[in-house]
Amino acid sequence: MSTLLLVAGVLVSMFVAYNIGGSTTGPAFGPAVGADAISKPVAAGLMGVFFFIGAWTLGRNVVTKLGTELVVDTGVFTLESSIAVLFFIGVALLVGNVFGVPASTSMTAVGAIAGLGLAGRVLDLAVMGQIVIWWVVSPIIGFWVSLIIGRYFYARLNGMVAMERSTGPLFDIDRSGLVPIPRVHRTTNRRELGGTFTVVAIGCLMAFSSGTSNIANAVAPLVGSGELAMNPAIAFGGLAVTVGAFTIARRTLETMGSDITELPLTAAIVVASVSSTLVVFLSALGIPASFVIIATMSIVGLGWGRATRPMTAPEIVAGDGGAPVTVNALAADKEGETLPPIGEEDIEDIPSPGALFNPVTTARVVLMQNVVPAIATVGSYLTFRYVPIFGF
Repeated sequence: MSTLLLVAGVLVSMFVAYNIGGSTTGPAFGPAVGADAISKPVAAGLMGVFFFIGAWTLGRNVVTKLGTELVVDTGVFTLESSIAVLFFIGVALLVGNVFGVPASTSMTAVGAIAGLGLAGRVLDLAVMGQIVIWWVVSPIIGFWVSLIIGRYFYARLNGMVAMERSTGPLFDIDRSGLVPIPRVHRTTNRRELGGTFTVVAIGCLMAFSSGTSNIANAVAPLVGSGELAMNPAIAFGGLAVTVGAFTIARRTLETMGSDITELPLTAAIVVASVSSTLVVFLSALGIPASFVIIATMSIVGLGWGRATRPMTAPEIVAGDGGAPVTVNALAADKEGETLPPIGEEDIEDIPSPGALFNPVTTARVVLMQNVVPAIATVGSYLTFRYVPIFGF
C-alpha cells in the first residue's frame, strides 16, 4: 500500500511540474516569442534545460525551506497529505492553463500548504506574512520601474539598440556537412542579432530562476514527508516541466507575448530585464518568487508609460504634435542639437494605451492570478479540515 501511495505521489508531483512548465514558460520566454526572436519549440527546449539547472543547483535549498519552515510541525506532511496538497496545486494550475493564463505557481503552492497548516493549526504566520508582503510589493516595483522606463527612457534605449526584426530569418542552416551549422542570414544586422541574444539570455535567466524556486512547489511536500529523496524528485520534476513547456505552454506564450501587448524587441528586453532582476533578488532573500505577476505588471507598466508620455511645452502650444523639442534639447551645448522626445522618437507615432496592452486580457490575467491560488488554498483547507481520513 505504501509503495502504491508513493507511486501515486510521484505521478501527482509530475502533474504539478507539468502544469508549472505550462504556466511559467510564458512569463520567461513570452517576450522573446512575441518579438519573434525565437519559436515556441525553441522556447520550450530552453525552458526545460535552464529550469533543470536551476532546480538541481539552488532549487534543493528552496525545497528544504518550503517543506520545513512554512509549517511549525512538519509531521503534517504525511504521504497522504502531501499527495493531497500536490493535487490541489496541480488542479489549480491546470485551471489557469486551460484559460491560457500563466498562474503563479509560488502563490498556488504556498496557498495549498497554508491550507494544510491552517487546518492542522501549525501554520507559521510570521513566515507567511513575510512572503505575502513581498508578493504585494514586488509587482508594484515592477510596474513603476517599467512605467518610468517606458515614459522617460524608452526612446533613448530604442535609439541605442534599434532592435527591429528584419524580414528574413536570423540564421540559415548549412546542411552540406555531417553536422548542421547555423550561419547568420544576410538580412540580419549586428544590433538585431545582439538584441535577440540579449532577450533570449534574459529568458534563460528567468527559466533558471524559476527552477530555483518553483521546483519546490512540485516536490517539497513529497520530499518533506521523507518518502522521496531529493535528487530523483528533482529529476522527475524537471522532466515533467519540459513536457509541459512543449505542450500546454503554447497558450501562455501567446498571452504573455502578444495578447496583452505587441512587444517590439526593445520592449521585450525591458520587460524581461525588470522581471528577472526582481525574481533573482527575491530568490536571494529566500522568498518563493511570484514572477508571473511581476512579468505581467511589468508589461502593463511599460505599455502605460509609453502611452502616457508627458507633453512638452512646444507640443502643447503647437497643438498638432509640435517640433521634437524637449527640456534636454533646449539645454543642449551645441546649437541645433536635439534629443528624442520623452517616450517616443516621433510625436506622431505615440501609441494609444489600447495599442500597447489589451485591458480586457490584462483584467483576465490579473483576475485568474488571484483566483487560482484561492482555489488551492480553500480547497486544501476544507479537505484537511473536514475529511476524516486526514485526522485534523
